[in-house]
Amino acid sequence: MKEVKFKYSIISLFSLVLIITSCSSDDDDDDDLGNWITKSVFDGSPRSGMASFTIGNIGYMGVGYDGDDYLKSFWAYDIEGNYWSQKADFIGVARNAAVGFTVNDKGYIGSGYDGLDELADFYAYEPATNTWSSIANFPSTARRSAVAFGINGIGYFGTGFDGDNDRKDFWKYDPTTDSWAELVGFGGNKRRAATTFIIDNKAYLATGIANGVYLTDFWAFDPATEVWTQKLDLDEEDDYTITRSNAAGFAINGYGYIACGERSGATSSVWEYTPSTDTWDQKTSFEGTTRQDPAFFSNGTRAFVGLGRTGTLYLDNISEFFPFADYDDED
Repeated sequence: MKEVKFKYSIISLFSLVLIITSCSSDDDDDDDLGNWITKSVFDGSPRSGMASFTIGNIGYMGVGYDGDDYLKSFWAYDIEGNYWSQKADFIGVARNAAVGFTVNDKGYIGSGYDGLDELADFYAYEPATNTWSSIANFPSTARRSAVAFGINGIGYFGTGFDGDNDRKDFWKYDPTTDSWAELVGFGGNKRRAATTFIIDNKAYLATGIANGVYLTDFWAFDPATEVWTQKLDLDEEDDYTITRSNAAGFAINGYGYIACGERSGATSSVWEYTPSTDTWDQKTSFEGTTRQDPAFFSNGTRAFVGLGRTGTLYLDNISEFFPFADYDDED
């Protein structure tokens, strides 16, 4: 009889440990503010390495790679209506690892990789007529995995990988003259697969990889002066795990975000940047399959991340991020 009581006590203790551990894990999940809500699944084929941009309340996404083929198809996501519609195919050669940006309510896609060569051609998309047109080719070294953004009527493009070397040069494109001009003064490292986001007409550049190392330097660009200013490094605090490549970068209501990407394998972690204090806070991780090379777009108040790949699995789901909502594991 004593032996039975002893076994029962051990079992009870083990059960109590499991309960405490389970509660502790749940608490850890709830520590980070933010919630992800699944939205309409992408209508096209799963893919990664897309180029994306936002015009008004429409997110545009196209090209990419599906594991077998480089793609030219181009799609629009209605933020308010939560539905996808296919648009006119991209008129350049099929590619992935291209850039996308918006200037004066037109979208632009260029650079990238077609499976054989890095590319330097660029194209403009007119949403009112659903048409593409070629613009001046990028005049310097063709490349993939670069970054681009549009501010105050000008497009900016730089960094990337040219097939032999990582790059750190930056250029600006003026659509009124259809011309490119090189900028000077970026003191950051060479890199590929970095991220950018725009807050209050300033662009922030972070992450990326060079020489097999995830980069920690973090920069802000003011187009009014065309000056780059270095901010606190991404490893400034011991508990920061922001460094990565092939991630999503976007802004919501004055805060910058870096989500998902590759960090010795696909990751789902999400970090929020506050410009006024130059600090980062961890948010609820992307809910669902970890991924790198995702599509992402934001209209400034709402943001979406999806598609991409984890290993050789290509994905087609997409979610909206609510950074200040409480985490809800039922969504």
